[in-house]
Amino acid sequence: MNYRSKTVAASVIGLTLEGMDIMFISFAMSMIIANFHIDMTKGGFISSITNLGMLVGGMVFGIMADKFGRVRVFTYTIFLFAIGTALTGLATSIEQVYVFRFIAGLGAGGEYGIGMALVAEAWPKNKQGRASSYVSIGAQFGVIIAALISAVVLPAWGWRGLFFVGIIPVIFAYLVRKNLDESPEWLAAQKQKRTAKKAEKSKLIQLFATPRTAATTAALAIMATVQIAGYNGLMIWLPSMLQQSQGLSVSSSALWTISTAVGMIAGMLAFGQLIDRIGIKLAYGIFLLASATAVFLYAYASGSAGVLIGGAIVGFFSNGMFAGYGALISRYFPVEVRSTATNTIFNFGRAAGGFSPMLVGFILQHYQMSMAMGYLAALYCISCLAMLTLAKKTSDGKQHNSISSVSKLA
Repeated sequence: MNYRSKTVAASVIGLTLEGMDIMFISFAMSMIIANFHIDMTKGGFISSITNLGMLVGGMVFGIMADKFGRVRVFTYTIFLFAIGTALTGLATSIEQVYVFRFIAGLGAGGEYGIGMALVAEAWPKNKQGRASSYVSIGAQFGVIIAALISAVVLPAWGWRGLFFVGIIPVIFAYLVRKNLDESPEWLAAQKQKRTAKKAEKSKLIQLFATPRTAATTAALAIMATVQIAGYNGLMIWLPSMLQQSQGLSVSSSALWTISTAVGMIAGMLAFGQLIDRIGIKLAYGIFLLASATAVFLYAYASGSAGVLIGGAIVGFFSNGMFAGYGALISRYFPVEVRSTATNTIFNFGRAAGGFSPMLVGFILQHYQMSMAMGYLAALYCISCLAMLTLAKKTSDGKQHNSISSVSKLA
């Protein structure tokens, strides 16, 4: 296996674990709510606190990865994630669940940015879109695995059993990363920095070094927030809502989840190819508008066929875009701050977007499902507007504003 393939494999495993863990919360949610006698809003906060942990972990481990190396820090994150996951299964109160999920979030927060930085530095620019999509489908593998495991484990061992089972793949992840070499581009940048002996600014400050850079960082953060808000809003609550509105069993809702995840995987692979062929911004424009339309119409889906097919279509567009963020953020920041930028921006999106399950839970508790889906559709429109403000990267590394014409998006 060559170095490019190794970076993809190591990153895919990390995203698989993360996707599996998120869906464990989704499938176990009703049991956790009943176990600790809490309402849906407090249940949604479990996901929110996990995402807050991801923001803190993303910033800390992103800075560490830029300073000490991608691979070494990559290994630290997986162990912290395992500890938090195991402790969740031992929680005796909802407050303990919050604390342990925050710990798991700290570890998971470093996974995405470091993995995407590794891939971006290993693959040429004209193939970064598809490479990023290969990594991103790992999260959907995790969704499918979680659906299958939940259908077996929940009836037999309850919600705690899910988190104990979730520790097992961590061992495999460690073995894959154990023999992974450091990023050659990062090593070269470190050598150049030592030779130049330049005074180094804070990594985080560099994300706001100029007004244009600050505006880019803000726009990317808005897009990441919408991506996570949409995903969490759909995947955390829809299985439970479909169980109520459509009378689906846990096994049937698992089938819906698998159908949606398959649509997401297809969307990611298509989006990765689209980025490399027509340009990253035009690809995002198409998928964001299609997501807004598909999510809004899905509120009116009925019957088993409508729910399954509609779920796959929503997944194709709404989460297909997840595949592009590694390539998108990497193109706007140099190697010396790439991991910090990717982790900070995307995990800010996770933290802010992580409150979406609480809001969706509130909407579902007081209004109809169509109101919640309308809220999600509006978010995708906001993300599209933020995307239009991004400057276009040119071959000489400079940027120019492309908001004036949609024809310049490619």
